[in-house]
Amino acid sequence: MHRLSCPSWTSSTSPLRHKHGPESDTMLKLRPNSRLEVLSALTQLNGRFYEFVPPSPKSKRHLLHESVTRHLALHVHYGHRLLRSYFAPTTSLYYTNKMASSSFWLSLALSITLAHGQVCTTGTGSLCLGVCYGMMGDNLPSATDVVALYKSVGISSMRLFEPNPDALQALRGSQINISLGVRNEDLPSIATSQELANSWFSSNVAPYLNDMTVEYITVGNEVVPGEYASYVAPAMQNLQNILDTQGLAGVSVTTVVSTAALSTSYPPSAGAFSTDIVEILRLLSAQASPLMVNVYPYFAYAADPANVPLDYALFTATGPVVQDGNLSYQNLFDAIIDAFYWAMEREGVTDVGVVVSETGWPSDGNGDFTTAELAATYNRNFAEHISKNGTPKRPQAYIEGYIFAMFNENLKPPGVEQHFGLFQPSTQPVYSLFPIH
Repeated sequence: MHRLSCPSWTSSTSPLRHKHGPESDTMLKLRPNSRLEVLSALTQLNGRFYEFVPPSPKSKRHLLHESVTRHLALHVHYGHRLLRSYFAPTTSLYYTNKMASSSFWLSLALSITLAHGQVCTTGTGSLCLGVCYGMMGDNLPSATDVVALYKSVGISSMRLFEPNPDALQALRGSQINISLGVRNEDLPSIATSQELANSWFSSNVAPYLNDMTVEYITVGNEVVPGEYASYVAPAMQNLQNILDTQGLAGVSVTTVVSTAALSTSYPPSAGAFSTDIVEILRLLSAQASPLMVNVYPYFAYAADPANVPLDYALFTATGPVVQDGNLSYQNLFDAIIDAFYWAMEREGVTDVGVVVSETGWPSDGNGDFTTAELAATYNRNFAEHISKNGTPKRPQAYIEGYIFAMFNENLKPPGVEQHFGLFQPSTQPVYSLFPIH
């Protein structure tokens, strides 16, 4: 898609800020009978942003100078709800009269998002979320076979915990969206040196950008609180500097936290952070990037089954289990997410969304608490829940999510940690979650 329309322009000095806002989407999601409209688009020229709207039939053909590097963003809406601000590189922008129809703009949005693996449909057997690709096993398939498996079952996004060269090479041209992790031990160097941050980016991201969609760069995994926590914000800033310099507005820099980052999570409205992460939150807010959160209702249930009902953990409760003021909670997942929303608001940050970077349920390792049936129930209900619902606090929010993990990994600690996989290393399903295409 190299020739797009640009008949009407207005300029501003900063990009739109709602790419990952609390009521916006990070994946174009086509629901049955949905009606999508492209209301505006945005291009970046020499550091300035220009917005244009679908043209009228009277508009004239317009051509911009082709030598200028630019990025186009389509803002796609579902009814009145923004679903996606998608940035894509373009080489030249044209307008012709056939582009005046609304059908053209819908086709344009779909063609661009399809080309980058961004479209996920419900009711088709596809898994409308991501899956974490862990590699702590000595019997796992090759990276090429893993990517083929993702594609065969319709998984649209992959989380990599570190920039594994074999995996990145296998992902070229796959149309799978990538969340790419920075190893915890690399944080000090990236945080303290822009030159070393540039080197990391040049080695692990830049070579793949032409034929791969990197959605997120996650700066550390569950390091807040901890010995690496102080490096997260400066490392994020140094990587963001690179994205800004190169005009890569479609990549978000963030970090991954667990519920250990909360000092209080019950009731959700009492949510508060256990450590000072204001600088991180302000960076996320400034770039309209989400906070990534690992959410595991299983561990809360397994630790206290007398007080955490199983149906509350599995999304199967038929009525409210927890009442927090005027907000009613039927599942623990929503309560945890809202605790993070409340904690961020307590720090004065109200415009940062949440992406679930890990969630899941083990299929073995802890007796009756961990069966294939329970794991399948949780993961199916999780996928269904986030495809249709926000949370009681933010009911219009769309929450993107990643299931942990693709495979059972035999080098993880014995017990439940080895049994979160959707597949055995042989690529046989541990349980039936979706059909093989």
